[in-house]
Amino acid sequence: MTTGRIAETLDGLTGQRRGRLLAVIAMGWFLVLGMRFVVPAILPTIQDVFEIGEATAGLAVTVLWLTYAAMQFPTGALIDRVGERWLLTAAAVLSGVGSITYWFAPEFGLFLAATAVFGLGTGLYGPTRGTVLSRTFDARQGTAFGIVLGAGSVGAAVLPAAAAAVTGRYGWRVALAGVAPAFFLLAIGLAAIVPARSPSGRDGRTLRDDLRDALGALRRPRVALAVVGATLMLFAFQAVTAFLTTYFVDVRSISQTRAGLYLSVLFVGGAIGQTTTGALADRYGTPRVLTGVALVSVLPLVAIPLVTDQLALGVLSFAVGLRMSSGPLSNAYIVDCLPDAAEGTAWGALRTGFFAVGSLGSTVVGALAERGYFTESFYLLAGLTALAAVAYVRLPER
Repeated sequence: MTTGRIAETLDGLTGQRRGRLLAVIAMGWFLVLGMRFVVPAILPTIQDVFEIGEATAGLAVTVLWLTYAAMQFPTGALIDRVGERWLLTAAAVLSGVGSITYWFAPEFGLFLAATAVFGLGTGLYGPTRGTVLSRTFDARQGTAFGIVLGAGSVGAAVLPAAAAAVTGRYGWRVALAGVAPAFFLLAIGLAAIVPARSPSGRDGRTLRDDLRDALGALRRPRVALAVVGATLMLFAFQAVTAFLTTYFVDVRSISQTRAGLYLSVLFVGGAIGQTTTGALADRYGTPRVLTGVALVSVLPLVAIPLVTDQLALGVLSFAVGLRMSSGPLSNAYIVDCLPDAAEGTAWGALRTGFFAVGSLGSTVVGALAERGYFTESFYLLAGLTALAAVAYVRLPER
């Protein structure tokens, strides 16, 4: 890129209030995405403290993802009606309240309640983050989204490992509740920086009209196949990120700090995968790249139960993260197939559906682990990933 183009790009990103807006949105995604994987990173400690088994521990991660899923549809419907400023501010406040509630959780039931509140907050943030970036950086969307997604990947790589280390030294409550002040400061920044906007016209459309269009889109084979593939990939991803640390600690007798580091390495792999597959999709087509990512993602899941060398386990953890690159590609493919008039609401409804199904991954693996099939659960996830490849290979080009 020439010096002139670099300057032009920076001007497009940082003109007026854009630089501050981009920074605060990126910081929010750093916290939201990173903290979403902290509970899985310290799950062995949570099990010991509350004296629960793997199935119940898996339920905690399911609650986190299920509440996140539950917010996708209403958030999509609210964006055009309320505007992004107050939705993003509410997301940060709810996330902060959920985080600080962990400090006052003497029993597992209140721990689940705190997790649900945190999940609702993060669920508000995701779709709203996307629309405010699209509206603000219309000529530099790719660069702006890349910066924000990169910040989230850094958070997912750094915060779980940091939380595992903090848990070992100061306890799990400090690891989870200590980030609450950052969320409250984020809320102040979002309220001050995100521009307000008037609700857009709906041309007489109702929520029922949008839902009808969303269901109609699912009857299109390309949308149905893409949603099936995305759901299977998400189910396996949610399950493996929920229990990878626990598997290394309980089955491989690896320290929780090192196991948390492996989880962070997984997200490094995800960040690298996300930065490369977009260009590959532009060159070779989204269906081919999605199929390739799914097929490659089968291998580390099969290999992890068979490998004992710790360096090799780190490499395999990195390889597991490559499956994260399927998310942005499948999302873009699905959105491109949705009717323009109901895109926000339809996309929110579909996201609620596949995140809700995906959230069950940790519960299923937890139940299998409790019955002595922890190792076999990796083969189940590998099989589901292979089925996703079958769905993707049948996708037509956009």
